[in-house]
Amino acid sequence: MTQRSSIPAGLSGMLNEGAPVIPRPAATVLLVDPTQQPWQVLMMRRPGGADFAPGAYVFPGGSVHAEDAELGDESRAAAVRELFEEVGILLARRSDGRFARDRECSRLRDKLTAGVGWIDGLRGLRLTPATDRLVFLARWITPEAVARRFDTRFYIARRPAGQTVHPQPGEVVSWTWTSPAAALAVDGLRLVHATRCILESVAAEADVSRLMARLRRRPESPPVLARLQRRPDGSFEVVEDRTA
Repeated sequence: MTQRSSIPAGLSGMLNEGAPVIPRPAATVLLVDPTQQPWQVLMMRRPGGADFAPGAYVFPGGSVHAEDAELGDESRAAAVRELFEEVGILLARRSDGRFARDRECSRLRDKLTAGVGWIDGLRGLRLTPATDRLVFLARWITPEAVARRFDTRFYIARRPAGQTVHPQPGEVVSWTWTSPAAALAVDGLRLVHATRCILESVAAEADVSRLMARLRRRPESPPVLARLQRRPDGSFEVVEDRTA
């Protein structure tokens, strides 16, 4: 199946004129708060000078690092790490099996600020990433014509109790909890193409717990192979080729 959409504003200045760049593995998290009605998702806005999605609202996430493989599934481990690095929310369990709260998050931030590595910081506090809290939603691969490409897995997870958002200075300009419908509204948030499509895929579900239960039963879907297609007027549109 193929779908089309207008190219995001500003992407035309990020096109690659040479051979396609190999996409970097990445992971991102739709952190949801089911206690709100309608349910809310955490969105963060990137700085105007960012290399990727400048000025747009996105989900917390980033590239997979080599160290992530030490914690098992590298994509899920990267999702946990990036969620904490960008907005200070930690999906991890303590040694007693209970989930981390603000106290553990603060101690981990102090360790990272002092130069302790991510894995050593977790182990020093006897914390284990709760990768089982992540539910696979979708996988998108950036078009070959774009200079910075990512092979991104999108996960959805519930907001852990007893934790507050602590955005990373320089990486996060602002953040907000919003319903998918509000983010997608005409006067809603500035979104890049993939983010908009992900929100559209979940916006109709009124019960996020039911959505997550359904996604858990579903096998990981094939990636969306996005590409750019030039229009007769010289502008571009995004074309999504979905494998069966």
